[in-house]
Amino acid sequence: MLSPKDSPLGKQLSQYVCLRITRLDDVDVGLFERDWNNTIYFFAFNADEKIYFRYGGRDSASPDTYLNVDSLELALRQGLQMHEQYLGGALKLPERPKALFPREIPLLVQRTFAQRQCVECHLIGDFQNLQRQQDGVLDKLTHLYRSPDIKTIGIELDVPKGLVVKQATGAAQAAGMKAGDRIVTWNGAPVVTFGDLQYQYDKVDRKAAKLTVQVDRGESLQITLPPRWWWTDLRFRQSSVDPRLDFEDRPLTAEEKSKLGLPPDGIASQVKYVSEFAKIRKTHDLRTGDIIYAVDGVERDEIANTAELFLKLRKKAGESATLGVIRSGQRIQMPLHSYQLSFRK
Repeated sequence: MLSPKDSPLGKQLSQYVCLRITRLDDVDVGLFERDWNNTIYFFAFNADEKIYFRYGGRDSASPDTYLNVDSLELALRQGLQMHEQYLGGALKLPERPKALFPREIPLLVQRTFAQRQCVECHLIGDFQNLQRQQDGVLDKLTHLYRSPDIKTIGIELDVPKGLVVKQATGAAQAAGMKAGDRIVTWNGAPVVTFGDLQYQYDKVDRKAAKLTVQVDRGESLQITLPPRWWWTDLRFRQSSVDPRLDFEDRPLTAEEKSKLGLPPDGIASQVKYVSEFAKIRKTHDLRTGDIIYAVDGVERDEIANTAELFLKLRKKAGESATLGVIRSGQRIQMPLHSYQLSFRK
């Protein structure tokens, strides 16, 4: 980073050995494991390859929601303190993550090394998922819907102050979280930055019903996770395993379903947006306001609460389906052809 050496940030950075990784051909990406759909990401670690903190992370609204010079400076100060504690034997750090090199991902090798192309950051996560899909071990809840949004459980951070809570609502407030609390552990793991928090949140079992968060006033809070707490908007992600659909929807309310004679626990949803490319790509003939009540004859799902989510979870990119649609009171069957995102490899 270009920061004046006499600036507060520059003074902190001068106490670190700063390295910028621009290609990952022979880098142990296991050590730097993270959500790879981030614009910028920092790791602070020591010569023993023990990580002090991660700095980065984002939400679906913006790549820099949680990036701030003040919070970075704060993290760097905390990292130096942790280093002194580690050298003095007062700080025990987790074992380094399991090693993983790009050459261990066969599909990535075919697209890069075999074609004498460099391995760039954005390729790692995408080809990990493509490899998982080919190997039959892709879990879309975990591998596609990464980095759950803390705002879904009612946590808003005062970003310049790191993990200090600006406002607590919803599930977080119900658990006893208050404005001014500083989060110190997330589901049992110590966290220093939002990057740490998001990394640990991403590791929570998607079937979990509770989450333990400790704050600096000594309270251990049990947060009840709402249904589909893991869901995030996927539009900003460059993911080849995400079926692209050219529409967005919203779940129908129980009252709306009742009026239409649809099951209360069904996936019925109303189309709220149709991409202008739907006709060009011949994805479907949906219109804003259409009600989708079934996909391939299926009206209920144990996880999905909308047709869009059902398709994302149950179909592979490029596969087709038949939608049950209600338009102007009439039920019709409509073909849908999802497509696979194609971007620079």
